Amino acid sequence: MLEYYRIQSVDDPYFAKMHKLMGEVFPAEEVLAFDLWREPLQDPTIQVYVALLDGEVVGATEYRYRPEFRVAMIDFTIIGRPGLGIGRFLLTEREKDLARLQRESGTESLGTFAEIYNPQELEGANLSFGGIQPMHPVVRREVLSHIGFRKLDVDYVHPSWDHEGKAVRGLDLGFRPADDSVSSIPSSLVVGFLRWYYSALPNKPQEWTDMIASLEQRQDIALLPL
Repeated sequence: MLEYYRIQSVDDPYFAKMHKLMGEVFPAEEVLAFDLWREPLQDPTIQVYVALLDGEVVGATEYRYRPEFRVAMIDFTIIGRPGLGIGRFLLTEREKDLARLQRESGTESLGTFAEIYNPQELEGANLSFGGIQPMHPVVRREVLSHIGFRKLDVDYVHPSWDHEGKAVRGLDLGFRPADDSVSSIPSSLVVGFLRWYYSALPNKPQEWTDMIASLEQRQDIALLPL
């Protein structure tokens, strides 16, 4: 039976297993170095959970709820093995926990952000994702579409998590509105959230700065199908 287990320290032996799995699945520029996780894991607002099966990490997810923006962010989801229902398990447990965080904050969520790989923009070498079929960008994109995510009408770029300040492309910024009838969200929400989210990275590429400046000139951003 799968167990939903929270990691709050790099000294937790399950963290090393999770970090190894991340390195096998994600491109290097998307993975924060081992030692740089120490401070984030001590932040009570950052939720890092793994799916355990017989003492092994077979899946993981990181997310947070920010009451000042009234939005959640799914940082990543990893399915380490196919055919075990790990994706459904992580989704169900995460949704329950996000509902708890929302209640405790006394706010009502507007929706959830997530960065979503665009297979058409990725190079072939970056499509392997550890050879795990459920992690293939085409599969993941379709799953996210099924659960209600759409993409923002933005030429999206973000700073690399390796702290080298590179511009990372090949992703869309997705959003799942709490109200499915919503067709756009305020640009000010997106700008405010992205400025906060990437405040942890001091080195930002000019492309990211230009994107933010462009967003500041807009009033609303359309939500498009994935």
